[in-house]
Amino acid sequence: MGILKGILVLSTALAGSWDQDELIPAGGRQNVYNLSQEEYLQSINQGKIHAQIYPVDVTGILPPLRPIQNFLEKDSGNPLKAIFQNLFKEFTGVHSINDIFKWVGLHPYPKESDQGVYAVPYPNGKRPNYLMGYGVIKRDNVDGFTASCASCHSANLFGKTVLGLTNRFPRANETFYKAKIAVGYVNPYLFKVYNRATANEVKLLEVIKENVASIGTHMPLVLGLDTSLAQVSSSLNRRENDSWATKNKFYEKHPRRDDLEHMPADSKPAVWWNIKYKNRWLSDGSIISGNPIFTNILWNELGRGTDLRVLDKWIDNNKKALRDLTNAVFSIQAPRVVDFFEAERINLERAKRGERLFNLSCAKCHGVYEKAWNAPGNELLPYSERLKTTQVIYRKKTPVVDVGTDPERYKQMKLLEKLNDLEISKKNGTVVIAQKGYVPPPLVGIWARWPYFHNNSVPTLCDVLNVSHERPSYYFAGEANDPNRDFDFECNGYPIGDKTPPEWKKKMYFFDTTRLGMGNRGHDQGILIKNGQEILSVEDKKDLIQFMQTL
Repeated sequence: MGILKGILVLSTALAGSWDQDELIPAGGRQNVYNLSQEEYLQSINQGKIHAQIYPVDVTGILPPLRPIQNFLEKDSGNPLKAIFQNLFKEFTGVHSINDIFKWVGLHPYPKESDQGVYAVPYPNGKRPNYLMGYGVIKRDNVDGFTASCASCHSANLFGKTVLGLTNRFPRANETFYKAKIAVGYVNPYLFKVYNRATANEVKLLEVIKENVASIGTHMPLVLGLDTSLAQVSSSLNRRENDSWATKNKFYEKHPRRDDLEHMPADSKPAVWWNIKYKNRWLSDGSIISGNPIFTNILWNELGRGTDLRVLDKWIDNNKKALRDLTNAVFSIQAPRVVDFFEAERINLERAKRGERLFNLSCAKCHGVYEKAWNAPGNELLPYSERLKTTQVIYRKKTPVVDVGTDPERYKQMKLLEKLNDLEISKKNGTVVIAQKGYVPPPLVGIWARWPYFHNNSVPTLCDVLNVSHERPSYYFAGEANDPNRDFDFECNGYPIGDKTPPEWKKKMYFFDTTRLGMGNRGHDQGILIKNGQEILSVEDKKDLIQFMQTL
């Protein structure tokens, strides 16, 4: 315990308090670095730009931009094209960098007319014509490109790109998995000849070929889930078992093995607007100390084959970038349902009944949400303003609770405790302790976060409130383009069964909850069932959903 306490003290000294013992105030934490208001707003803006364009210029995977553009855009009889098309059927029809990142799952930048939670500062003051999450980094006087945080932490919501919302269809891990195979086929000399690459551009390729040897890649169980935990563990198994996870040619060819090579531990990317209310990170609450932004960058770079000594030096020289990213993430606000649907679709009396039910049965885990409709004089407010949440009072210490949901994610997290032995983790106060169960999250913006549970196994709030055996075993997912066709307002989530849009019925959008790691059980005994009987009536469930749609 003495070592752990020392790490927590160091974490506090470096960048505010980030450990499990900190009490979270009502309304959550913002301006955690105690900047002046002017500095704070500037920091948020810069942090949102870092979220769009990855700031870690020492990243281990940085493809050279110009030769790749030549490769994609010009039909020069390049033999590499045939190889790629044989490997990846998706490669057919890809003619630009934008095409690649569209397939990866990136979205257009918010429009100039988008305001409030939907607005982002543009990198150069003007809305880019490329997708948000793509960025260019200059190294050795040549341009390389990469993907940023926004790749997995922004999403389309009925035509608006929302920074901080879980990307429902990210292909980041799939891209690494397939790209590692592809890189093995690329000969630097042929790459130079056929793509007119310069010596420094070829050098970027050679660095990639060197770094992918220390990356362990994994395909997600289904489109929409993330395998970062497995990729980090497998990548560490391809390095020395020392305090810097030093690169090792032997382990690159003969990696150590663990359960994550064959056991699932997938989870969806987190929404950002919940971060301010918590002091345990990830869906399983296993990161009990350390700045979550640093932790994310560490995981990213382990999964990109970066030398940790190089990354450590970058962190020492870029504290402001980490500060700005942290402020940006902690400042994110959730979209409101009334931004997309008429406020009158929320029946106020039903929502108030739902509030009473929620406070009796759900608030002890998920927090209390003070509503404008309970304030004196609220009847004078416009209807949409009466539906607002005026204060979020989540748990002062973030809990982890086992309510019977699929255990594969938290069971495998034990393997990531080896991160505690890294010098870079100790220096930055990051501590991993595996938990049993998952964090019952704050429900801010819950209406926009379908599908539900850590593994996307439940398509609607109706199904969350149904006992496990009544939830659908299978469903099809799809993009949220049309609010009338692609969203079931009454049940809040994917339209399922006969309501499923025909174009969604493809293998890549098919979710099978009978697969290991994708189970949809949980929340039954003591929550939905008491003495063998369901606690909630059909009307109770409708009331609860209407209340949760206002959060």
